[in-house]
Amino acid sequence: MLRTDLQLPFGAVYFRKSNPPPQDWARDYKVAAEDGMNIFRHWFMWGSIERAPGKYDWSDYDRQLDLAAEHGIKTIIAELIHAVPDWAYRKFAHARQLRSNGQPLPSVIGVSSATGGFANNQGGAGALTLNCPEVREAAGAFLTELAIRYKDHPALYGYDVSNECNYHQDVDFSAFTKAVFRDWLREKYGSLDALAKVWHRYSYAEWDDIEPPAHLGPYPECLDWLQFRRDDFYRQVQWRIDTIRAAHPDVMICAHGISGTIPNMASNGCDDWTAASKVEVYGFTWVQARKGAEPWKNWYGVDIVRAASRGKPFWHAERQGGPLWLQPQVIGRDKADGRVATPEDIRLWSMTSLAGGARGVMNLRWRPLLDGALFGAFGAYGMDGSRTPRSDMQSAIAKWGNDPAQADLWKAKPVRGEIGILIVRETQDFDYLLMFDRAEKPYPAAMWGAYRGFLDNGVQPDWTLIDHIDEYAVIYFPYPILLTAAQAGKLASWVEQGGTLIAEACPGYFGDHGHVGPLQPNNGLDRVFGVREDEVEFMPDIGDRYGFSFDGRPVHGAGLLQSYTPAGGQPLGAFADGRTAVVENSFGRGRTLLIGSNPSAAYYTHSSDENRRFFRDVFTWTGRKRHVALTNAEVFARLHTGETGAFLWLVNPTRQTQRTRVTLERDGGKRPSASLWPSPAQAPVGEEFEIGAQDVRIIAFA
Repeated sequence: MLRTDLQLPFGAVYFRKSNPPPQDWARDYKVAAEDGMNIFRHWFMWGSIERAPGKYDWSDYDRQLDLAAEHGIKTIIAELIHAVPDWAYRKFAHARQLRSNGQPLPSVIGVSSATGGFANNQGGAGALTLNCPEVREAAGAFLTELAIRYKDHPALYGYDVSNECNYHQDVDFSAFTKAVFRDWLREKYGSLDALAKVWHRYSYAEWDDIEPPAHLGPYPECLDWLQFRRDDFYRQVQWRIDTIRAAHPDVMICAHGISGTIPNMASNGCDDWTAASKVEVYGFTWVQARKGAEPWKNWYGVDIVRAASRGKPFWHAERQGGPLWLQPQVIGRDKADGRVATPEDIRLWSMTSLAGGARGVMNLRWRPLLDGALFGAFGAYGMDGSRTPRSDMQSAIAKWGNDPAQADLWKAKPVRGEIGILIVRETQDFDYLLMFDRAEKPYPAAMWGAYRGFLDNGVQPDWTLIDHIDEYAVIYFPYPILLTAAQAGKLASWVEQGGTLIAEACPGYFGDHGHVGPLQPNNGLDRVFGVREDEVEFMPDIGDRYGFSFDGRPVHGAGLLQSYTPAGGQPLGAFADGRTAVVENSFGRGRTLLIGSNPSAAYYTHSSDENRRFFRDVFTWTGRKRHVALTNAEVFARLHTGETGAFLWLVNPTRQTQRTRVTLERDGGKRPSASLWPSPAQAPVGEEFEIGAQDVRIIAFA
């Protein structure tokens, strides 16, 4: 059940058993309440509570909720059954999760809590598999006791049932999971003969002869294994939800991922769409110290989760509030690149997420850990819990955000983007397998490059699945090398009914089960794009040598090369050797543009002016207009609308004050009526708006 008693949830992850120290709890809660924090999340770790089978120690956790109730702070219980009791490792030794080489996962100290029972794996029950009935029964008993104990507590806000929604790429090969995999295959194929024809394995005598693939490659058995692992993981997430709700039926359930759909859906199960579909409120961890602080990355982190949430509320569930020391993700990077969080960084990161549609913010540490490799990391408050300039900044945002004057602002949502960037799960799976043993990873480069290409031109690019393309008039498909026949047919029908499709090289080159189509483009897409393949070159290691022209202007290519012979389409560009590189076509009531290289991957790698202009020119070719036109390319705009009005967010990620003029293409005659941030409001400078360094300007329109 979705809670509505917090205007803007704003707080932090607080208690992880080893930290903070008990003598500081009462003071910390008092400070949090004074500073405008209204929500905490705590790690309820199975291995830290069930000290022996059926013997629970809830004392520390009872105190957390009692203090929360005393200070008017709500509590999210993060269940962590992947932090497994040591006795369970012994008792269920036969149910250890195994790597492909047969090595069992060990029990280790958790880097984010400095407590035992972890396995560097979020899937299953840490080092144990939930596909073992005994493990599932034991973990379910813990979750049931947890839900019963706190279901009537006044501080309870809800449960987080999956921390960062991912699993290790090389598990689970236990006998229990193999059995579930065989059942999954039996349900999909019906018979061993049917499976044999697809897998090209013709000597299975029994279902028990089937083994998961120990080495991954671009083959049907590996495609099935990737899909099974995702299905199995999210089935277990649903089991967590069902178990908690059996004891507390009307509780709010949330989860959070890592905005990982683009790079890690195939390898680690980071499917934000599936994860978000399970819960009332979704969220994301996004830590600039680990990802990098470039503006486009901040936008990507929130935009992918907004798209996946499909209109549901979502939070920046773990936002950085302090520095990160010594970890491999930061070594060699500039100090200003997220390594040391300044108050201005916290303001920019929080406000960018809110501008992207997040309706809650939580720091991933209230105060830093005092033990382990992540000592001193991420906390906005000091090592001793004292206030800092960073905590003062988040306090100011929290108090502003929960002022009743901002109530209408949070009811509005970002408008749909002018263009959708297409995600097809099967495409990513296949490219992951195709490039598994290669250093080149063109898929994420192309996806991120296209996103950034439009974003850098003032266009709001949305991410969308193929199931949702009817919501968009224009789709860009950056790396479309595999499509099933059904997916190709869906795209063709969408174009025929009036959609505008832009695709890069080799659309649907591989079809069902990874089979290459003898005629290219495959599965009828030749008619959609009005071309036949002339030549193709799969050489992503030297793909950056593929230059071409678009409408007479030079563009850098990358990734793949596919040249065309027009078959009804009209050439709009050529490679340097004269081969046709770009073709536009009309198909039914719609239009297509096919580009025989991956300029998106080139833009991701080199960020050239030529390729930035290419994305501007492609958007012009679509005939669409930007929702908001700015005269300053350093500033980003997001327009939010709702029953309560329209609100324009102007975000300045630079370290200098910026000014811009604004044109709203869909303003309906509305004019600025108030400035909601900063406070006190800054007046426009002539016809321009001024936005401070690493700050935002929020303007209400009437």
